Amino acid sequence: MFLYTLLAAAVAVVVALFVTPLRQKVWVATGVIATAAIAAIALAVMAFSNGAITLAEFSTPLLGGESISVDKLSSLFLVIIAVASVATVLYSKGYVEGYLERFSPAHISLHYTALVMLVVSMMMVVMSSGGFSFLFAWELMTIASFILILFEAERQDVRRAALNYLVMMHIGFMFLVIGFVLLYNVTGSANFAAIEHYFKVQAPLPLFVILFIGFGMKAGLFPMHIWLPEAHPAAPSHVSAIMSGVMIKTGVYGIMRLMQAIDHNADLLYTIGLIVLLSGIVTGLWGVIFAAMQNDIKRLLAYSSIENVGVILIGLGIAAVGHAAGSNLIGMCGLCGALLHTVNHSLFKTMLFFSAGNIYSKLHTTAMNQMGGLAKHMPITAILMLFATVAICALPPLNGFVSELLIYIGMFNGVSDGHEVLYSVAGIIALSLIGGIVVLAFTKLYGVVFLGSPRSTYVAESTEVDNLRIGAMAIPAVLILFIGLLPQYAIRPITMVAEAISGSANTIALNHFAPTLEALSASCWVLIAIILLLYVLKHRLQSTATITEGPTWGCGFTALNTRMQYTGESFSEGLESIGKPLMKDTVDGRAVDKGEIFPTPHNYRIVHKDKVDSLLGQWWVKMLHHFNAWVMRLRTGRVNNYITFALAFFIVVLVLTIVGIL
Repeated sequence: MFLYTLLAAAVAVVVALFVTPLRQKVWVATGVIATAAIAAIALAVMAFSNGAITLAEFSTPLLGGESISVDKLSSLFLVIIAVASVATVLYSKGYVEGYLERFSPAHISLHYTALVMLVVSMMMVVMSSGGFSFLFAWELMTIASFILILFEAERQDVRRAALNYLVMMHIGFMFLVIGFVLLYNVTGSANFAAIEHYFKVQAPLPLFVILFIGFGMKAGLFPMHIWLPEAHPAAPSHVSAIMSGVMIKTGVYGIMRLMQAIDHNADLLYTIGLIVLLSGIVTGLWGVIFAAMQNDIKRLLAYSSIENVGVILIGLGIAAVGHAAGSNLIGMCGLCGALLHTVNHSLFKTMLFFSAGNIYSKLHTTAMNQMGGLAKHMPITAILMLFATVAICALPPLNGFVSELLIYIGMFNGVSDGHEVLYSVAGIIALSLIGGIVVLAFTKLYGVVFLGSPRSTYVAESTEVDNLRIGAMAIPAVLILFIGLLPQYAIRPITMVAEAISGSANTIALNHFAPTLEALSASCWVLIAIILLLYVLKHRLQSTATITEGPTWGCGFTALNTRMQYTGESFSEGLESIGKPLMKDTVDGRAVDKGEIFPTPHNYRIVHKDKVDSLLGQWWVKMLHHFNAWVMRLRTGRVNNYITFALAFFIVVLVLTIVGIL
């Protein structure tokens, strides 16, 4: 009955979106998504209060009995999806408005249908017990996001990015199908709950690796990350926000479900913890190095998402190694840090992509080197993006600092207690390097885009976006501030989820975290008070002083111009010498030679791509190209040739039938 009701509701939503007048379609989508979000949050609250809730049970002809249910882990992800989806659909109104004259009503209807479908399918993914229903929701999520990426399908780069995404997602989907089929063949069930039994009766690593690859493809793990830097610049900014902030977390959700099933096997947990930790270190470092070298806002944010998934996996890896070594404290620190960082990343990355959307809607480009001085023309966007930038750099008093602090606490406890010191030290070094390069990347992003002088007339003519988009950005901003300033309260539901995953009592974490987080909260409030006090003092002193204005000192130059500012490329030039062997550069134009004392104007644009894209992402393009060229040779235009091909086909079928193959 539940499934039939869901199907009927889906049909009604699609019909409503297509028959509603053009400018009202967004409100239909908003109403549907808001209703789904309220229902999801209500289910999450009930699951936290009363335990797991089963909404429906049914049997599928392929993979046996399944259910739609909500436990503490799925509750956390339901809240993440609900918050981000409401903010996304509200933001989309102002963003899509600029396309209403370009696209037909059917095009806009399809876009909002896909957005609703994406939100509902993500909710179904985290509520499904596994098996056919999980795979169906997973595939629906892929198709919906594919349609959303194709919003500007007339652009060749958009079509290429969407096709690349679709192919990579279906490779990952095949691994998931193989994994669930193996699980069903051994246990008679394809539910996540059956994985624990499978690990007891069969060699566990093959199944874990198969499912880890399938989930890792969606999460953007190295080297399966290659779709991310291409898809996000191609998609509309609100789509990038929900895909990067939320959708890739469904891959993290799957990995957490896997680790939940192996928690009682110490040897297996230790081995898998090392795999996850190593994957997190490589993914985080690779993502952040390439983020710092990008000169396009959305490509930088895409690589940053890869880096943050790496941080989450470092936390999960440390948690698994700690639990396997018998230290519940290390395990809970790593796990709580990973869970909280999953929440945090969804908040500040949503804000950052919304900010990028504000900029793109006014300047029609995301190339940083064409910007500069935007803070004067888009002051609210500048403030909100600075807010999100501080959060993603893990600086106090905002939320990113809290989650990374918990992971650090776990690793430092590992060193001090002598539990897997080598791996704890490796994690500390990796997370420190990631944190340092993140500051470089986002200092570059904010400085080149918002500070300095305008590099184009588009910047000088830009204005602030509408209030609804600003309001949509305020939704995650409030939660970022809450987690950063009151972490002792934000950690409570996180510890409950960690307890459900690991089986350890959450009192261990609360007793250890409480004093630290209370002290952190007090320090943040003191920091804010000092900043406000200094601002008031400065304002009072300046109110009685005579202030004169003049040009900024230009180191002896008297004819300053915008070409003397840092560009994105020059800002990260030192880091590029380290990443050079990993990069494949596309250069348009010519850079200024060091010997040119009085250089003439140059057009110079460089795009940094990693070489993994050539190894793993382009092979299928070349394969399809060669296959298409071979097929085209068969199009001779002669009827007798086509008859010969048909006869040859029938002869092959006859021979295979005679020998018993068919």
